[in-house]
Amino acid sequence: MTEPLLHPDRLFPAEPSVRAIARNLYETIAELPIVSPHGHTDPQWFAENGAFADAASLFLIPDHYVLRMLRSQNIAYDALAVPRKDGAPVADARSAWRTFCTNWPLFAGTPSELWINHSLSREFGIDAPLSAQTADATFDLIGARLADADLRPLAILDRANVEMIATTEFALDPLNHHATIKAKGLGARIRTTYRPDDVTDPEAADFAANLETLAEITGEDVSTWSGMIKAHATRRAHFRAHGATATDHGVPTALTADLGPAERQALLDGALKGVLSAAEAEQFRAQMLTEMAGLSAEDGMVMQIHAGSRRATDPMLQAERGRNLGDDIPQRTDFVGGLSALLSRYGNAENFRLIAFTLDESTYARELAPMAGYWPALMVGPPWWFHDSSNGIRRYLDAMHETAGFANMAGFNDDTRALLSIAARHDVWRREVAGFLAKMVAEHKIGQATARDRARWLSYDAAKAAYRIP
Repeated sequence: MTEPLLHPDRLFPAEPSVRAIARNLYETIAELPIVSPHGHTDPQWFAENGAFADAASLFLIPDHYVLRMLRSQNIAYDALAVPRKDGAPVADARSAWRTFCTNWPLFAGTPSELWINHSLSREFGIDAPLSAQTADATFDLIGARLADADLRPLAILDRANVEMIATTEFALDPLNHHATIKAKGLGARIRTTYRPDDVTDPEAADFAANLETLAEITGEDVSTWSGMIKAHATRRAHFRAHGATATDHGVPTALTADLGPAERQALLDGALKGVLSAAEAEQFRAQMLTEMAGLSAEDGMVMQIHAGSRRATDPMLQAERGRNLGDDIPQRTDFVGGLSALLSRYGNAENFRLIAFTLDESTYARELAPMAGYWPALMVGPPWWFHDSSNGIRRYLDAMHETAGFANMAGFNDDTRALLSIAARHDVWRREVAGFLAKMVAEHKIGQATARDRARWLSYDAAKAAYRIP
């Protein structure tokens, strides 16, 4: 008999009595609305609500988790239809899908297999594994199904019971799509997030030109440190008018600084001239994190720090195609020392909230759990990127809960670019939460009522509270 793609007890504990508790807990949270307070879906999808093109553009081309696995087996990105900067031809969508399906066994046991199987089964009725033999049939079936109205972006949100979703835009983004979303009356459901890396990282492409643009659209003199910070305050207000409740900062390390006025201005002068050393650029980013914390303490926007990724590590890939295609690698992160300056200034500020994410799992029990268990401002985000997986969730909950408690966890956010994976990712989180709490119940660490309460908190209430979503 053929095994189903989605077993009803998937991810639950193997021991029958604990599995029964997990199953009962899961039933109390499975149908809760999804709150997705941080992610990278395209706001144009929701503004225009157009149909997706085909299976490859939906599941393959934009998914860096999938691309990097295939690349590891020396499968060229040309064969996967990933566009090139020089405009040279790449494989057509059907051929790319065939390549993907032929190599589907590579994903056995990975989060990608679980997420994609969830989407294939729930959205397309596909209950047989992908393979070279099924490639053309599944490509055609998915293509035909994508023409249906209930697979348009807004309908997908409805089908997944998404109560709220946040996209992420850079500081200079005109927010035209969000303006359309707001005009359609969807501004409370689909929100933006302020990500100012394009004007806070002096090593970003065209940094000086970006600051000039920031000056033009805000009317502030960004050649002075105080003027630059005022420009950020203006842009943040514009983002809040389009629903933003949070900022996001992608940084290589968690280093923060609290420099004097002369030192700050000297860094800005060097950044505008493009003459900062690598160490000085790190100091600039460190000071900007503290400045952004100060603005958050004033305007109430929740501050997110995603630290610990060494990005764009393959020069050939960067030259041929660009960023966010799979060549980013985790690195060690120091949160105790790194956040010291920021928390010394704002860790006790009543209106300030910081959510920290890491790719360095060793910091959970050693640093982040004790820090969140003390500092009123600090919460810890869920497993991110390489650790957004069933085992990653288990490790996170185990490392965090005894020292930080469940109250200092920021719930779950899917952090995805793939719209159909949102429901799958939240389902994995909820199943793992149910399994983790079930084990605690079975060991008489907590009672059933507490487990039900914490299951709801981790699956729904925590994200709304952490991100100050009404």
